[in-house]
Amino acid sequence: MNQSLFLEQINQYYPLSDETAEAMFAICTEEKYSKNDLLLEAGHMARYYYFLQSGLIGYYTVDEQGDSIYKTFFEENSFVASTAAIIKNEPSDFNIIALEDCAVMQYPVKPYRELLEKHHDLALFHTYYLEKNWVVKKEPLEVSLKYETAKKRYLQLLENNKLYKRLKQHHIASYLGITPTQLSRIKKEINL
Repeated sequence: MNQSLFLEQINQYYPLSDETAEAMFAICTEEKYSKNDLLLEAGHMARYYYFLQSGLIGYYTVDEQGDSIYKTFFEENSFVASTAAIIKNEPSDFNIIALEDCAVMQYPVKPYRELLEKHHDLALFHTYYLEKNWVVKKEPLEVSLKYETAKKRYLQLLENNKLYKRLKQHHIASYLGITPTQLSRIKKEINL
């Protein structure tokens, strides 16, 4: 188990004591998921939190027409979960899928939440992580989706060249809320 990388990422938000880190590692398992495996299926309870060691994960829902609508993508060194479903203790509205072969550290929701109550430093990590990634990062994305054109959002996605090159065109179109044909037009426009 690659505990050092996992702990390094946690400590970027708030440093854990040795005792807390040991308690955390005690509930973790290292798992591998193949490309297209679902880590969580919509309509099911979220049973785990994940730390993505390698690979690429997508977070999507399915619309009334049966099309996948991608909300976000997670690259290496990301923490992944159906956070709202866990907080509300309800089935997830989203699917979490391996877009590439993935290696993760996974830790079960109930024991982790119990550790949050026992270990102040872990609770602070969790709070700071949520604030930075689900509030600070999310707000500009919501504004972008509401007010910016698909072309401008596409150009912003292009800025993260490493992620862009890993995504399939239908994932990008879905994320932008457009059809693959519209994406092709935008790409032609930009290349002029």
